[in-house]
Amino acid sequence: MVTQLEITNEKKDIAEAQIRKEQTPVDYNTLEYPIEVLVNKYLDGIDEDQNEIFIPDYQREMRWDEDRQSKFIESVLLGLPIAYILVADVSESEDLARLEIIDGTQRIRTLARFLNNELKLNNLEKLDSLNGFTFKDLPLSRQRRFQRTTIRMIQLTEKADEEVRRDLFERINTGSVELNEMEKRRGSKPGKFLDLIEELSQSEQFRNLCSFTDTEIKKRDPQEFILRFFAFLNNYKNYSGKKVHQFLDEYLKQANKSKSLNIDVMREEFISMLSFIEKYFPNALRIYRKTKDKYEPTTRIKFESITVGAALALRKNQGLIPHSTSFLDSEDFKNFTKGDGSSSQNKVTRRIEYVRDSLYR
Repeated sequence: MVTQLEITNEKKDIAEAQIRKEQTPVDYNTLEYPIEVLVNKYLDGIDEDQNEIFIPDYQREMRWDEDRQSKFIESVLLGLPIAYILVADVSESEDLARLEIIDGTQRIRTLARFLNNELKLNNLEKLDSLNGFTFKDLPLSRQRRFQRTTIRMIQLTEKADEEVRRDLFERINTGSVELNEMEKRRGSKPGKFLDLIEELSQSEQFRNLCSFTDTEIKKRDPQEFILRFFAFLNNYKNYSGKKVHQFLDEYLKQANKSKSLNIDVMREEFISMLSFIEKYFPNALRIYRKTKDKYEPTTRIKFESITVGAALALRKNQGLIPHSTSFLDSEDFKNFTKGDGSSSQNKVTRRIEYVRDSLYR
């Protein structure tokens, strides 16, 4: 039975005091711009990274597919309410008076694509007669009315520092279907270790070994795979069996703050592991889908088992030459990495050490 705690006046006073203490005053202004002006502020100077309204590096990718983009344009044409775009006056760029987008990147990108005739409307239901239209296909009068349509914007003043901006980004996107866990980490947990993950995720050797698709790259799957590698490599014995994303979050946070973290050693260990796998079992990190006639990445569970196990074996012997890799097809390995209970503490340890011991024996 759950005991109901009594909420006394003293507890209420403590709660109120904590709220007052933790509140962060944020000055802001509410603005309204025509779409044409908003898009110009985003595009003018974008190639030189001097555009007035810019997208910060922690949320670069375009996530909406063309159906979602078309639906948004349809909403604008129908005059439906559009969510505020949230930006911050970045004091670090005082000479340029730039505005960092905290929430609204997908909307601004979609508007820019449409005005540049890069988006062809499709799968519209209310305005189905516009399916197949680009912006230039609209009557001139409708083009002008669309460009004059205003979008509201909340602008945080320069008093909102980077910590406040990133905290807002994380809170806005918590629970959002638009961002997965790795995308939220990029926005809310910056640091030297995350920078290393970004660097390694660009490796052609890594991407080729895993056969990531363009969609998976946009979803930041390569970054998550690398985070899983380091988190389990250096801390798998402390994995408690709780939700994996919490385990990854905690490791990322600690690694970013660590003063003893040797980025060069970590980079070399990752590259050495990739070279070992590429030489002795290059197809281990991907599967072949006959129905799609192409390779796809293997599961996250198999990826961390193989890569972490290999790295641990190489820690024992950097010049290791495996006698066989047939263990990857064994019933034991299949059982260790199948979906049922595969994230329990016991199975995490057993599957990683199974690969390590199979390679080293």
